[in-house]
Amino acid sequence: MPRATTPLEIEIQARLAMGPVPAADVMALALYHPRDGYYRRDTGPWGFEGKDYYTALDLGPLLGEALALRLEAAWERLARPAEFTVLEAGAGRGWLGRDILHAAAGPFAESLRYIHRDDNPAAKKAAEMALEPFLITGRARFMKESEAIEPFVGAALSNELFDALPAQPWRWDGAAWAREVLTQDGPKWHAHHEPRSAAWFESQGDGIEPGDGSAWCEALPVLASTLTQALRAGLFITIDYGDQASHLLAKGADLRRFKGHTVDGRWWEEVGECDLTADVDFTRLSSILETSGLTEVDHQSLSRWVRAHAPLAAWEAEWQELETPARVQRMENLLQLTMPGMMGERFRVLEGWRAGG
Repeated sequence: MPRATTPLEIEIQARLAMGPVPAADVMALALYHPRDGYYRRDTGPWGFEGKDYYTALDLGPLLGEALALRLEAAWERLARPAEFTVLEAGAGRGWLGRDILHAAAGPFAESLRYIHRDDNPAAKKAAEMALEPFLITGRARFMKESEAIEPFVGAALSNELFDALPAQPWRWDGAAWAREVLTQDGPKWHAHHEPRSAAWFESQGDGIEPGDGSAWCEALPVLASTLTQALRAGLFITIDYGDQASHLLAKGADLRRFKGHTVDGRWWEEVGECDLTADVDFTRLSSILETSGLTEVDHQSLSRWVRAHAPLAAWEAEWQELETPARVQRMENLLQLTMPGMMGERFRVLEGWRAGG
């Protein structure tokens, strides 16, 4: 490993003196160390110039507007409960909640309550501004990740949450599974047997070949179960990077590092100063949701989901009344969400339903 340049790298080098450190442990420290973790800093990484990456929310409000319509349909299906709670885990800046709350109208808006669940200090600061009018009226509130979630009717929502959970890359070398670790000489693949991940990968691949592999997220069932167990009735919906298990195995899905709007696989560099992500195994997440009692579990590309659920023709008709800059911005936002090769094709939407009783 190169000479330490960040506080976390100094800590990791002390651990390396005792032996190799699994990539998942490095990712956990890099993102969530209580003092020096990337997602525990006072300044946020989201946006364009001078930032590390942007999200669909930076492109405009259309994702939130489409979700508001989808959530209203769930409210109707539940026979219009007097209180419909949307709990967003990993809610970041609160922009998605803001856009949903702005878009909701009529009796649905009166019943809608939004909960922002995220311990990121920069996110909390930004969300306080974004959600201010709704916090004042009581239509939105904050929740710490350490707080128990009271049972609710409505929707458990997340956007780019599960890809930020620490994940461990694995590869099949033709004879055994190997996990990626950090050593004093840099990253290496070490033979190691972990029964649960090995059994899962081998059950999903159509004949595992040398070089096949994927990332195993230990915390995936814990977080998914935490959210689904609290959902008494309603919709589970998550938007994230990822694919089905067999596709991830075939391409050897690994960790990604985002820094200054560039992406590479050098997860061991500038620890704590860069974002690290891993593709979400939507096959495994679907299985977890079904085990938790959800039905109608399915996932599809974000672009296909938007085309299925957003009133595209009505939107475009409405936009004709806007000034040219606003109309162009809306159209660019829509193209990013729906056109091949754009953001909408890089993300997937997974939904599940709990009927309640």
